[in-house]
Amino acid sequence: MSYKKEFLTLTTFFVFGFVHVDAVNNGLALTPPMGWLTWERFRCNTDCTNDPDNCISENLIKAMADHIVADGYKDVGYEYVCIDDCWPTKARGPDGRLIPDPDRFPSGMKALADYVHGKGLKLGIYEDFGHSTCGGYPGSEFYLKTDAQTFADWGIDLLKFDTCNSDHVDFAYGFPAMEFFLNQTGRPILFSCEWPHGEGSSNFSAIRDTCNIWRTGADVQDSWDSVFGIIDFYANNKDNFSYYSGPGGWADPDMLVVGDFGLSYEQERTQFGMWAMFASPLLMSVDLRNIRNESKALLQNKNILAINQDPMGRQATLRMKT
Repeated sequence: MSYKKEFLTLTTFFVFGFVHVDAVNNGLALTPPMGWLTWERFRCNTDCTNDPDNCISENLIKAMADHIVADGYKDVGYEYVCIDDCWPTKARGPDGRLIPDPDRFPSGMKALADYVHGKGLKLGIYEDFGHSTCGGYPGSEFYLKTDAQTFADWGIDLLKFDTCNSDHVDFAYGFPAMEFFLNQTGRPILFSCEWPHGEGSSNFSAIRDTCNIWRTGADVQDSWDSVFGIIDFYANNKDNFSYYSGPGGWADPDMLVVGDFGLSYEQERTQFGMWAMFASPLLMSVDLRNIRNESKALLQNKNILAINQDPMGRQATLRMKT
């Protein structure tokens, strides 16, 4: 099937439907969150000796925050700068708290949050519900309250909570517990959950009541096959998950790979346009220091962003597939 036929097949008959209204009670994500995330582009690169410009470090986060402001992304709504896996040391401290890797985050996470906040942006961080993260770093199992308070003390604004190395039967209790502890800190922290992806759950009402954004499927890859597969998943709308997506809680098809290596410009347009129609969180994962001009212009297209940021929050759903 040609690219044009694929695009027409999936986009011609998407329409905007009704929205469920209950949501996690923290007042956040009234429109889909917008920002930047390390994972797809930079993965778990911790080699700051041989690759100092691309390793997961405070320098990388500061550089991306600088470009979000200087290059116009903040002006159109991108505000979260998010660190994914592989940021802490391999063991907790004597007090049970997580420790940012001192070689890669020598100033500490509180200082990094202050830097990001000074730019008028917000800082996101990653943890895992299991005993260890996907990358083998300490997980939050048995440390939910401690980690929630640690993140609040650091000034974190978003927590991405993964499901590696955990038992999915505990998700229905553990994720609401983490949401409770986050709210107990008194700091507004957007809760980004991998719960439905990790469990294969159809319990979207409970998920939405707990999470501000919730991943619907596997990680996006920098390829058209991956992006097209996610679009097709949304077209199938298994268990009617689109019904639960709306202000305060959004179905998340994962990151934007616009500006990376795997998509043609027309395919980039398709991903960005479909993510906007899906009322999806828009989290870029691209090196903003080297992004192509046409990709940058696409990511800042105010007309497309207006569809995504419509305060009614209605996710487009497929009505006919030919």
